[in-house]
Amino acid sequence: QVQLQESGPGLVKPSQTLSLTCTVSGGSITTNYYYWSWIRQPPGKGLEWIGYIAYSGSTYYSPSLKSRTSISRDTSNNQFSLQLSSVTPEDTAVYYCARDLLDWGQGTQVTVSS
Repeated sequence: QVQLQESGPGLVKPSQTLSLTCTVSGGSITTNYYYWSWIRQPPGKGLEWIGYIAYSGSTYYSPSLKSRTSISRDTSNNQFSLQLSSVTPEDTAVYYCARDLLDWGQGTQVTVSS
C-alpha cells in the first residue's frame, strides 16, 4: 500500500517561496504509469489542483499557477517537491500530495503571513 507524507514549513512570509516535499513509501515514483500531484485547499474553499510530475519526470501545471510553480523529484529518496514562488496570503491552504488523485497524503497546513 503506497503512503504519502507531506513535509515543509508551516509559515511562509509574503513574496517568499513555498517549498514542500512529499515522501513516498510502498511504491516508486518512477513506476509506470503513475502521476504524482500537488493539490491545495484554501480555508472555506474547494480543492485546487496545482500540477503533477509523471513517472517519466515530465511535468504539467495548472495554467492559473504555472508562472509561479515548479515540481521536481528526487528519485534516490523517492520524493517529489513543490515550489511556489512569490506567495501571498491567498496561497494559505492545506497542501496535499497524491498519486493519481487516488492515494493522498494527510495534508499539511501552510500559512502565508508576515
